[in-house]
Amino acid sequence: MGTIIVSENVSLDGVIEDATGDEGLGRGNWFSQTSDRDREEWAKLEFEEALAAEALLMGRRTYHWFIARGWAARSDAWAERLRDLPKYVVSSSPVEGWSNATVLTVDEVAALKERVDGEIVVYGSGRLVHTLIERDLVDELRLTTYPIVVGAGARVFGETSAAKPMRLVDARTVGDGLAFLTYRKA
Repeated sequence: MGTIIVSENVSLDGVIEDATGDEGLGRGNWFSQTSDRDREEWAKLEFEEALAAEALLMGRRTYHWFIARGWAARSDAWAERLRDLPKYVVSSSPVEGWSNATVLTVDEVAALKERVDGEIVVYGSGRLVHTLIERDLVDELRLTTYPIVVGAGARVFGETSAAKPMRLVDARTVGDGLAFLTYRKA
C-alpha cells in the first residue's frame, strides 16, 4: 500500500504561493532569499526524497509548472529521477510533457494508494493538497520552512471540515536557516 507524502516549501506563515516570484504576485521570490548553502542542502534533501519515491502525484498546474521550467528535458540526476518516476496528475483534461504521466481524478487517488507500494510524493499542488487533507488521504507532511513571513498568498492549509491531528516525527535544520519538519497522521 502506498503512502501519500506532501512535500512543500512554506514560509513561516504557511504561504506556498509564488515562492520563486514567477507568478508575479508581488510577494514572491522568497525561495531565493536564503543562502547558497541553504539552497544546496535543500536540493540534496529533495533529491534524496525523489530517490525514495515510487511515484509523483500532482495537480495539473504544478505539473505544467515543472514542464514549463524544463524538468522534462534537463539532464542532471535529480531531473532524470523525476523523469523516470511514474507521474499521476489530477486533472480533468489531458496533459503533455512527460511520457509516463497518467491523468486521474481526485476520486481515484485512494485506489492509487492501493496500487502503488511505497512513497507517493506530492509537490506543490495547493488545491490538491487541501482536498487530500480533507479526505484523510495524506499520511505524512514534509515541510521545508523558510525564515520569512510573506504576509499574503495561498497557504498550504485551508479550512477543513474537522481537525486533522498530526504527530511531529522529525525536526532538523537544513543548511543554515531552513527548518525541515516531518509530521505523520496521528
